[in-house]
Amino acid sequence: MATKKKAAKKSAKKSARKPARKTAAKKKATKKSGKKRTPSAAFMKPMQPSTQLAAVVGSSPIPRTEVTKKLWAYIKRNGLQDSKNRRNINADEKLRPVFGGKSQVSMFDMTKMVNKHLS
Repeated sequence: MATKKKAAKKSAKKSARKPARKTAAKKKATKKSGKKRTPSAAFMKPMQPSTQLAAVVGSSPIPRTEVTKKLWAYIKRNGLQDSKNRRNINADEKLRPVFGGKSQVSMFDMTKMVNKHLS
């Protein structure tokens, strides 16, 4: 008898509870086309580096994207990244004029300073 009363109480508690929420319908993922994203024409326009920057990346006109790639290759090849704070770049004799005479620059400031040397 006791078990029937407990079962009745449980069913009464369940009916007193709030109804279960319906889950939101999942959005269907949009199918991406197999095309690669084309870069902006402004980034791909060949620009002439200044004489200070040409000592690092070369003197021929190249796009800004290639300037950045060559600059990072130079930094890594010569071990110019700061060992404690990897966001900082230590300037050597070739990079100091590009960095405005500073001996150390953050990688975010580096891009600003390099853009001044492109025309």
